[in-house]
Amino acid sequence: MEQIIDGRRYDTETADLIASDRYWDGSNFERNGRNAYLYKTKNGRFFLYHTSLWQGERDHIETVDEEEARTFYEQLPEHPVSYADAFGEEPEDA
Repeated sequence: MEQIIDGRRYDTETADLIASDRYWDGSNFERNGRNAYLYKTKNGRFFLYHTSLWQGERDHIETVDEEEARTFYEQLPEHPVSYADAFGEEPEDA
């Protein structure tokens, strides 16, 4: 999906997927008919791609800043990209 927000093009085809909530739970991949995917563009900007199977709802892109992206990365269970690769640093030790 491609969407222009504030004069910038965000495209799921050219950005890197770094986290999502799409996983097989034994029945399906969708979480209550909706999924969220966190992407990082080649220019280092982050965005969420929201998908829905519900009538009357549209798939859409939402921009997020780096701090919000870190929060979503921690909340979304699937990570095709490591934290260090996504944010350029290792997470702190607890």
